[in-house]
Amino acid sequence: MEREHPGTVRLDKWLWAARFYKTRSAAQQAIEGGKVKLNGERTKPAKSLQPGDRLHINIRGYEWEIEVLALSDKRGPAVVARTLYSEGEESTQKRALEVEKRRRVNEPASTIKGRPTKRDRRALDDFNDPDA
Repeated sequence: MEREHPGTVRLDKWLWAARFYKTRSAAQQAIEGGKVKLNGERTKPAKSLQPGDRLHINIRGYEWEIEVLALSDKRGPAVVARTLYSEGEESTQKRALEVEKRRRVNEPASTIKGRPTKRDRRALDDFNDPDA
């Protein structure tokens, strides 16, 4: 039984409804893995979320600093999901910088298929520690 405007919502359910994760189980694993922080602290998936709470979300190296504006326990269109939170300007700029950085850098591991050869491993080592 889903509600239109609930008083509180589980953190994992809200992250799923706000479209940060494709499944609730993925959201639960991220929370348990420390990738999501509620008001600056690690938390549990069942923690109740309220409007005004601040979330720090790390998904594959991209970081979001958001404030919860509204609650929802059902997943809707992306346009509606975007109204559930607001993101700070600094967070948006940091993420755009990370996207640009990844676009410019060609990581050697992206071309390796399967187990790396000795030559591939040396290229990776040089990339990860250029001073060595």
